[in-house]
Amino acid sequence: MISQKMKKLVEGSSAIRAMFEEGKKMIAERGEENVFDFSLGNPSIVPPDTVKKAMLDVIENEDTMTLHGYMNNAGFESTRQALADSLNKRFNAGAKLGDIVVTVGAAGGLNVALRSLINPGEEVMILAPFFGEYTNYIANVDGTPVIISPMKDFGINITEIEAKITEKTRCIIINSPNNPTGRVYTEDELKSLADLLAKKQKEFKTSIYIIADEPYREIVFGGRKAPFIPAIYPNTIVGYSFAKSLSLPGERIGYIYLPKSVDDYDNILGAMTVANRILGFVNAPSFMQKVIERVVDETADISVYEDNKNVLCSALKEYGYELNEPQGTFYAFPKSPIEDDKKFCADAKEYGLVIVPGSSFGAPGYFRIAFCVKPEKVKASLPAFKKAIERYKK
Repeated sequence: MISQKMKKLVEGSSAIRAMFEEGKKMIAERGEENVFDFSLGNPSIVPPDTVKKAMLDVIENEDTMTLHGYMNNAGFESTRQALADSLNKRFNAGAKLGDIVVTVGAAGGLNVALRSLINPGEEVMILAPFFGEYTNYIANVDGTPVIISPMKDFGINITEIEAKITEKTRCIIINSPNNPTGRVYTEDELKSLADLLAKKQKEFKTSIYIIADEPYREIVFGGRKAPFIPAIYPNTIVGYSFAKSLSLPGERIGYIYLPKSVDDYDNILGAMTVANRILGFVNAPSFMQKVIERVVDETADISVYEDNKNVLCSALKEYGYELNEPQGTFYAFPKSPIEDDKKFCADAKEYGLVIVPGSSFGAPGYFRIAFCVKPEKVKASLPAFKKAIERYKK
């Protein structure tokens, strides 16, 4: 018998992964040319050539015993220095190598941060729509998720945050650019949130942290830039992953940046370094740490995602779908043509479409399209999207 806690987590297991598995089954039955799998945020573009060169350089030039051995749980000092230098060059962050903990991807980083901050029963705010695993991460530490309702434009619902914030509120997870909506929160929105949190910290005499989950930081459209949240709110902890920017999701490499401005900095940093070990990660993969320090400021050809977005969103609007066009990431989050988003996604399989219901992201009535696929696949899928909505116009 599995534990009761794990039983609940299994029951709420990721619908995204379930749809991904369904997509593979459909491909086996119908042929790849007849299936359009938009379920999983798995980049289709190749990493830049510099990543391969960096891998070879690491193998040929790093000391073998150092490369394949343990290091400080926070990561190699040279890797952490490279990450700090990058943050300083890009955001004038004032980061030092000691402010960085290298993690097993952004997911590992978020779990490390939550383990370090949350006592049982303390509250973590999450903004709907949200990445569905957040509730599981919060459950891992026996925290209480407080879900904030979505705005029509998927902005930050300041009014509801103020209404729901309590003395038990420990942190709020901010994911911008956002999965699943593609929304990039503006500096004004984030300043309003920062002002509210600062006011509530004084009122409750507590510390309230923002955990900025930023794996899509570089993937923004139309010349936008995602604001650097620590520059707006001092009590911000940043989690980052190279999965999307460098097309390396399977390598599981990311980091946490803990600015010196964060309340109780020393204790939190110590807790994160220990959490990195006791959660079972021990440390981030040594080989990829050394690779990342060589390519920290590079990206794959992420311009492909904006091209895909333009083709897909233009067609969806023409067919009659309602959507807020994504400002970043590689996701679109249109409104379902029928109220039951799960039924729509099930019906869409008839046309070879593998998409994820918005209910999985805390926003029923919508569905997510992960358009991180090859451009020709996006174009080939358009007739299927047209048929999927036309069935409800009869």
